[in-house]
Amino acid sequence: MQFNLVAVTLAALAAVASAAPNRRAECSTGPVQCCNSVQPAGAPDVAKLLGLLGVVVQDVNIPVGVTCSPISVIGVPGNSCNAQTVCCQNNSFNGVVAIGCTPININV
Repeated sequence: MQFNLVAVTLAALAAVASAAPNRRAECSTGPVQCCNSVQPAGAPDVAKLLGLLGVVVQDVNIPVGVTCSPISVIGVPGNSCNAQTVCCQNNSFNGVVAIGCTPININV
């Protein structure tokens, strides 16, 4: 009897989960970004990129995403990230860099 109840409950949960719509990939600061790497602003390669772009940051420890692209919807084929998924405070550099990035887990 208990096994049947557990089986029915699991089947119902699986049906609801599969019918759930895809989640929008949004942070409070904009779309979730997929960056090839995230490093401190003071890292040599990042500092060079920031200098070339004329970007001045207040703290060399601010995490900066390098070569980033937005992820629009989580769970849709083609919208996966094989690098680092992040939410960034400043994404206004056409994907070259994104400033103030915080890693997130989109597999939750």
